[in-house]
Amino acid sequence: MPELPEVETVVRSLAPLAGRRIVSAEFRASRSLRGGDPQRMAERLAGRRIHTIRRYGKFILVSLSGGGYLLLHLGMTGRLSLGGKPGKHTHAIFTLDRGVLQFDDSRQFGAVEVHDQFPARIARLGPEPLEVPAEDFARHLRRHRTCVKALLLNQTFVRGVGNIYADEALFRAGIHPLAQTARLRTDRALRLHQALAEVLTEAITAGGSSISNYVDANGRQGLFQVSHRVYQRTGEPCVNCGTLIRRVLVGQRSSHYCGRCQKR
Repeated sequence: MPELPEVETVVRSLAPLAGRRIVSAEFRASRSLRGGDPQRMAERLAGRRIHTIRRYGKFILVSLSGGGYLLLHLGMTGRLSLGGKPGKHTHAIFTLDRGVLQFDDSRQFGAVEVHDQFPARIARLGPEPLEVPAEDFARHLRRHRTCVKALLLNQTFVRGVGNIYADEALFRAGIHPLAQTARLRTDRALRLHQALAEVLTEAITAGGSSISNYVDANGRQGLFQVSHRVYQRTGEPCVNCGTLIRRVLVGQRSSHYCGRCQKR
């Protein structure tokens, strides 16, 4: 599933759409829609102008003229593309006054929503990890009683972090994914905040991680996957000490770590 850096990269590739008008919208698969009849949703979008496009966690939030929002979530295989021909997995087509935006999703775990007010489902999410002050991050982290990897994946704690960047940040901070948050010293929690900010910033600069089919709206792949130090490197030597990278399940999610460099 695309995480914060991938979604941010997609949003930046969609920046030229600001100011354009939605002439029409066509929805071909009701499973990708949330909370509305396809025809009714299309009517609500027709004639609306795009004001801003921004990322909110792993969501893409498009503010529209006259109030209201178009909310997009890429799910596991969702992709937004500018132009091109519709295919069998094209589930939404937004015809603009200049150009076309398509939403493709082979597994249909993504979502397209239209809201009159700021969407409640994203209002409940936690703060942006790149914006939350280090002291607040450390304090709230240590108030929880769970393992640190599970908390990083909890979108009400911080929004946008997923498996890849949780693993990479924990490695850089030297913290085991099963370390208990309530037992982490403040200095280690602050180190994790710094590591998380660093890895997310570097990944955004690299255009995200293209693990499977991720590309931005212009079809460009990310490059950060070549910089992964632990994620999906089970059995390979640690880049720091040479110890073989291990894998453990945390909340039914694979976690990759170095047993020597990362301590509980």
